[in-house]
Amino acid sequence: MPDAVRHELRFILNSEVVHLNDVAPTLTLLDYLRLQKRLTGTKEGCAEGDCGACTVLVGRLGPKGLVYETVNACIRFVGSLDACHVVTVEHLADLNGNLHPIQQAMVDFHGSQCGFCTPGIVMSLYGLWLETPNADAARVEKTLQGNLCRCTGYDAILNAAEAMAGSDNSGDKLVVTHEAITQKLSELRDGSRVEIDTPSGKTIVPGSVDDLAEILEAYPKATVVAGSTDVGLWVTKHMHDIAPAVFIGNLVELQTISEDESGITLGAGVTYTDAFDAISRGIPTMGDLWDRIGGEQVRNMGTVGGNIANGSPIGDTPPPLIALGAELTLQKGATTRTIALEDFFIDYGKQDRAPGEFVRSVFIPKLPAGDTFAVYKISKRRDEDISAVCGAFRARLADDGTVEDARIAFGGMAATPKRAKAVEQALVGNAWNEATVDQAMAAFEQDFTPLTDWRASAEYRMLSTKNLLKRFYLETQGQAVQVVRHEKSLAEV
Repeated sequence: MPDAVRHELRFILNSEVVHLNDVAPTLTLLDYLRLQKRLTGTKEGCAEGDCGACTVLVGRLGPKGLVYETVNACIRFVGSLDACHVVTVEHLADLNGNLHPIQQAMVDFHGSQCGFCTPGIVMSLYGLWLETPNADAARVEKTLQGNLCRCTGYDAILNAAEAMAGSDNSGDKLVVTHEAITQKLSELRDGSRVEIDTPSGKTIVPGSVDDLAEILEAYPKATVVAGSTDVGLWVTKHMHDIAPAVFIGNLVELQTISEDESGITLGAGVTYTDAFDAISRGIPTMGDLWDRIGGEQVRNMGTVGGNIANGSPIGDTPPPLIALGAELTLQKGATTRTIALEDFFIDYGKQDRAPGEFVRSVFIPKLPAGDTFAVYKISKRRDEDISAVCGAFRARLADDGTVEDARIAFGGMAATPKRAKAVEQALVGNAWNEATVDQAMAAFEQDFTPLTDWRASAEYRMLSTKNLLKRFYLETQGQAVQVVRHEKSLAEV
């Protein structure tokens, strides 16, 4: 047991310090705000982190100090908020009711019609303005990936954002109170374990990674919640019971990023947002994929370790990480072990993880000089959509132009993320030319038997997979590839 156990959550909501000792594991921040605090500016649209109408800011203490990020309140659990600062749209206007400059810009440029999505859009633009007050148009569009608006058409919203670009944010209340909020959150984060028992189940917040290991040995069937971008939907869409729920978003020890000549090591609690710079710098072609994982709110919440640990066959990070030869470090009690990431996935819903064992970190080797690597995501909507197929390709050519080594991995084609070993075998030792590629394309049918679902038919998945290999080859030859987007599908030509 840790030195201290606390039986209440403590966080700041706008300007109020909140103490909660009756929190169900499944209580979402959205429901807490609307139903208990009557802060109804935050809206519920999709209840799955897709539309952004529920966007709020959450300030958390991490390796970089106090950072405010946009999150989807509909899938963020209150249990994850210990020692955080939650900021809602009601906090923006001043005490006299005068609108915040971002709100006023939305009015001046007619950025709202029905108004339902407007608070979420305002909060997304507010978060961007705090971080980058002089953001360019591309950065604004990236920020708004996770905010869907059915009636305004975005031009007016972009005009409002452009009007704010370059304006001074030094007088904003979150900037002015940054030091004071940092101090208060530091006081609230006392290193204690939090345990709250309710009729709906137990909520646990570990005080440290060692404490997490102890908790999971005591509760091996507990649900570990990192970013809740997947677990949130278990609750809001499937009404699953996740108790006991162990919330690990506060563990700075799991949020470390280290880089050396051998590669990049990401702690299991590193979010997509926090990992972006290291990933895109070390493996530039991964940057484009990273920007298509959910919207900004999802990337701020979701973790690389969680994406792996959930074992989803359509997770976006496992295919490229498998192709790169990534390794996973797992911990149970005080014991750790390291395995190849590809060996972690055993079958649908089954991973090589013992009861009470958790993902500690993932190591991504540096791409060797001379290797060519690419990753492609196929989805109905380019941004903020789940993959129908995600394929990663890595090849090394010998001096004579033959394929010396090949690693190809796919998600969406089997019950787990999986390598295409028959295709690899068909390539290795043969000349890297169109005839070899055409012959190897047929081997995908030995590797995969895809399913038909609402994202894509089995036939479409197989055709896309084959064509992605052809695309990879053509791009290594310096040929541009035309991407044709149809009304209901995307095909690679």
